[in-house]
This record gives sequence, structure tokens and C-alpha cells, in this order.
Amino acid sequence: MAIPHWLLMSVLLLLPLLAQVSAQEPGCSVNNSKPSVPENKCPYVVTTIHVQPGFTLTIDPSFPDSQFFTIEGSELQLTKCVDYEAKDPVLLLYLTCKDPAGQSDSLEILVTILNENDNSPVFAQPNLSRDVPEDTKVDTAIVAREEVSASDADLDTIYYELTTTVQDTDGYFAIRGVNNPEIYLQKALDYDKFHSTTLLLYARDRPVASPDPTNTATATISITIEQSDTRAPWFLPCSRLHNDSSVCISSPYSGRVNISEMSMDPLLLEPGPIHAVDPDYTINDRIVYSIVGGNTGEVFSVDADTGNLTMNKIVTSPDSFLLQVMATQVSNIRKYSVATVEIKVINKSNFPPYFEKRVYNGTVFVGLPRRSFVYQAGDPSTPLVITAMDQDFPDKVNPNIKYYLKNSTDFIATRDGLVLTNTVLESPGTVTIQAVGKDVLSLQEASTIIVVEVTLATAVTPSDKMYSAQDMAVLGGTLAALLLIALVFLGVLVWKSSRWYEKPVKHLMKKKLSKEISEGHQNKYYQEDEQPDVSSKQHETSETNRVQAETPVPEQPAPALHSSSAEEMESLPKGSIASTVIFDQDEKEEEKEEAGQEKEVKSILKTDRHGADDGYKAVWFKTDVDPEAGERVEVIEDNAADDDDDDGDDSDQDLRKNEEEEEEGSDTDSHHQGLGVSFASESSSPPAAEVTVNMSHTDAGTDDSEL
Repeated sequence: MAIPHWLLMSVLLLLPLLAQVSAQEPGCSVNNSKPSVPENKCPYVVTTIHVQPGFTLTIDPSFPDSQFFTIEGSELQLTKCVDYEAKDPVLLLYLTCKDPAGQSDSLEILVTILNENDNSPVFAQPNLSRDVPEDTKVDTAIVAREEVSASDADLDTIYYELTTTVQDTDGYFAIRGVNNPEIYLQKALDYDKFHSTTLLLYARDRPVASPDPTNTATATISITIEQSDTRAPWFLPCSRLHNDSSVCISSPYSGRVNISEMSMDPLLLEPGPIHAVDPDYTINDRIVYSIVGGNTGEVFSVDADTGNLTMNKIVTSPDSFLLQVMATQVSNIRKYSVATVEIKVINKSNFPPYFEKRVYNGTVFVGLPRRSFVYQAGDPSTPLVITAMDQDFPDKVNPNIKYYLKNSTDFIATRDGLVLTNTVLESPGTVTIQAVGKDVLSLQEASTIIVVEVTLATAVTPSDKMYSAQDMAVLGGTLAALLLIALVFLGVLVWKSSRWYEKPVKHLMKKKLSKEISEGHQNKYYQEDEQPDVSSKQHETSETNRVQAETPVPEQPAPALHSSSAEEMESLPKGSIASTVIFDQDEKEEEKEEAGQEKEVKSILKTDRHGADDGYKAVWFKTDVDPEAGERVEVIEDNAADDDDDDGDDSDQDLRKNEEEEEEGSDTDSHHQGLGVSFASESSSPPAAEVTVNMSHTDAGTDDSEL
């Protein structure tokens, strides 16, 4: 096949061009003339080289960095490790390329050394120690930043962290920031809580939460706490407040002195002698004592060095003293404390208390509730009581003795000496207890032994069952409540009954009295008012009967009508003839009669006068009255008396009328000093006999009760 003319012409034209291109291609070349190489890594392929046939490629040794490289085949390799921190991070290298004609050409290679994180931070002082006073103020720098800063050859940013190795010391020290390692005091120190601690300061070249590999350095800081004078003196003994070692509360001191007696020795105090210490015990400053209050009359003095309290003079008053004793540090007077000392003035105790029995025997059952009685051995119904006697008292009973048990917690003793259980006893056995009776004023003691037999409880019947104090208290309260309810109910019934039967009973009693007066011809109504304890039979004498036979007297008298003047007597109705006898009673005789003095009761109705009986008061019938005799006589005129039938009707009417008058005038009648007795009768009665009353008072001791 023939070649087209146009194609042949094209090839002929391209051949010179191809020859020219092939003549311009270099004989040596590299892929990367500016490679980067990590530090401290060798051998390492820096780049790949290309050499044309007939050409040679070599490393120019005239440059210092050529020692780090070599050509291996088609590779340029770093054969010597380069440290970024120790060497210039850029290496310069020249390669010489020769063609077949002997002509050479140079290739420049610039190698950059990359910095790797291959170095850890470094502290200039990995171990530090500091002494920190206890009273250092919060926020004070403890270790300066320059002393605890770390360096990193890789020039990385350093991150810090502070921890402690001693328990319960967290939070006292801290660093200013994550990139600022200055250590400062974050919380006030307390020497009693810890004396020293150890801090660890970490330096990292990466953040704590970084996933990248991290190099870390550690510095140790030892902290020693120096105790400072921060506390005032403590009086001993004392109790720490809420288990806080920095605060200790002491109890008041108390002592006793005998009245009118001088004690030459230091006073004995409770709970112990006066003594104070410096709670900053590593300083242990000296303490001095003084009395600053309550020392009335300068009776007491205190030793400045020992704190012993002594007397300067006797005490003549029973008043107690309340002293204020101050303890002060010598080197710092602003560090002080004040304690209270109560001194009681008591009468001297010449005899200590004592127990009459050396051994007390008791018994108690197993399973009884707490605070049950311990009973006397052999007498299960009588509680066991221990009693300490004291001959300083007339009856040997000292009210100031307090009882307590020493070597047993299962039993307790009350103020009165009763022995009670303090727990539920679970097993039988014998318990030996030492009991003490202490005089809380004189502080004298007596001791005895209590032997308690703990036995198993037996089946009991209701008759011999023993009850505890709680059971008896509940029973007593219940009975008291029931009794109160019963009394209230009874009072209501009595009140209602008195309201229902008051008027009917009063009317019946008055009618009965009226009937008895008419039957006996005597003023029993008056007698019962004046002498409630005298029987009516004493008024029924033979003389009275004789007077009744000789003199007509109305059988049914009207109720008593009190009168205080002659005008009242004259104001009586003329149709009713009455005889009135007025008896004057003085206040002394009324008081004697109310006091219950009983006299012989004699009849006041006489037919003749017994003048020889001085002070005798009587009523007799007399036809003649001698006004010049100086006798005190009241004349009673009796005009008439009706028969029994008419008299009964009038008496009933008069009784009802007088009852109404008594109810209306009961308040005014009580002021009358005399008692009048009226005998009602009709106008047809025989002429009245004259009755005289001897009211002379020659004997001041005579009582009206003799009437």
C-alpha cells in the first residue's frame, strides 16, 4: 500500500523537532528539592532522584551538611539523626550531575528538620520545702512562680496541676492558674488538724484532656505547719465542743468553807483545782492567775503561779461567793480566760454520814421493765431502801445526802435511797453493788454493799401480784378521776333536791314546832334556837307542870315575833292579847354560847322569887310590882284565852301569816337583841297574871344559857 504523500511530509518535518527535545532533557533530577525531615529519625528517605543514562549524580562534600546524607540507588537518605533543639532546623545540600561529555551541573536540596514532641518539661527545683506559720493569712503566696515553673525543650506550652498526698489536707493550698504554678494559701491553717503535708506539682506539655501523647514532669513541695499563738488559755478539765480540737469548754469550779472558821490550807474544789494551760502547746506560754470579781471583803486570794485558792479571813455570813478567776499568758496579756468559782458557806460537819447496815440484801425478778423496784430479800412487798445517817442532825436524817451506785449500770439509786432496775434483766444471778451516800454540801461520803438476787419470775395470782410504780400511778390517776366525777354528780343531786323540798320541809317543821309548844306549854322554839344540844325533856320540870295547873296559859302559841322597842309592842292588834318577854343578851354571852359552853338549864317559870341567887334569871307570877326596888321587870298582861278548838284555827292562820313575815323580814329580825314570845288567846280568857323577869347581872360570868 502506498504511503500518502501528506503523511510522509509530516514525519519529515517532526523529526528535527523530536531530536531537539531529546537534546534539552536534564540528565539528573529530584522529586522534591525542599523536603522536610522529622528530628531524631534516621535513616530517613529525604527524596527520590532520577539520573539519565550516561549521567552520574554525587553529593558535593564541600558543604557541612553533606555529612548527614547519602545516595542509595535512586533515593537520597538522611543517615545521621538531627536534633531539632541542638541543630539548625534547616540543612543545605548540593548534588553534582555529570553528563557523558564530562560537563557537570549542581542540584540544590534544602531540607527542613521538623520539631517533634520528644522532650518532657523540666523543673529547675524538683524538690522544695517550706515552713508555713499557722496564722498565715489566706491568699498569701507560699512558693513563688519562678521557683516552680518548668521548661520544655520542645518549647511547648506547660500546663500545671497541684495535688496533696496527705489525707484531709485538700483545699488548703492551690496554684494561681493552670499556666501559673505559683502556690498560695487558700484556707486558714489549724495546727491541731495537721502539722505538715506534701504537695505534688505536675507540669505537662499537653492539656490534661488532650488525646495526644503527653510528657509530664513532677515537683515535690514539702509543707511544715508552725504553730502560732492563736488561742487563749484553757481551764482544765474541759470538754471539746463538737469534737473540735480548737475549742474546749470548762465547767465552773465549786468549793465549800465552814462559817466562822479559818482554813489555812488551799481550798478543795470540784471538779479539781484551778489550773489553766496554753492550748498552743508547742509555745506553752506561762500562765498567771488573779481574782477579778466577786471577792467581797477580800476574803479569798489566789496564788499567781499555782492557782491555789486560800482564805484571808473567816466568813461570818452564810452568803455564798461567786469568784471570777482570770488566767493570762505572760507574753501576751490579750490572751486570757475567766473561770467562775462558787464558794458555798456551810455549817461545819462534825460527823461523816454512815450506813447502819454494812450489807443490804434485795431481790428482783428477771424480765421486769426498766425502773422497777428492787424488793427486800424475804419481803417481796417492801421496796429496798438504803439510808445513810448523819449525827450532825437531831433526827440523823441529812437532806443533803445523794445516793449513787459505783460498779453497776444495771441498777440505779434514787434521791430517797430506793434501788431500781436500770435495764431489763435477762438472766438470773447474784449482783454485788457498792452504794455511796454523799453529802453534797460537806462532800463527805459513806459506802455500803448491796447484794441483789436476780431470780426467775414465777406465776403469780392477782392477790400476790406486784405492780411497778408506773402501774400504781396509772391506777391512782384513774381512781382520782372517777372520784371527782362522782362528787360532781352527787353535788348536782343535792342542789336539785334542796330546791325541790326547801319550802315544804320548812312549813312542816314550823307546824311541828308549834304543836310541840302547845302541848308542852313551853317555848321550845326559843329553846332550840338558843340551846340546840339540850333535850326538850329538860324543860318539862315539875315546877312548870305546877304553873300550868294553877295558871291558864294558851296551849298553841303563835310563831315568835321579834321586837326591839315598846312602840312595836303597842302596835300589836288589840283583838289579840299577847304577853311578851324580852331578854337582853350582851355580846360576851353570845360569844360564849357560840363557843359551845353548856350551862345548866333551869325553868324560867316560877311562882316565887329566889332573891338569894344572884345573877339568876327567872320568870315568876306576881300581883304586885314595886318600881322602887330597882329591879328590871317587864310586865306581861294576859287578858284572855280561847278554848282549844278556836285557838287551833287561829294558830294556823297566824302561823301562815308569820311565815310570810319571817321570809320578808328575816334580814331585819337578825339585828334584834331580845327574843319575844307571844301567846295568842281569845278575849274570853281569864284575867292575866303578872309575870316578872329578874334581869339583874350581878355575876358577870352567868350565861343566858341557864334560862
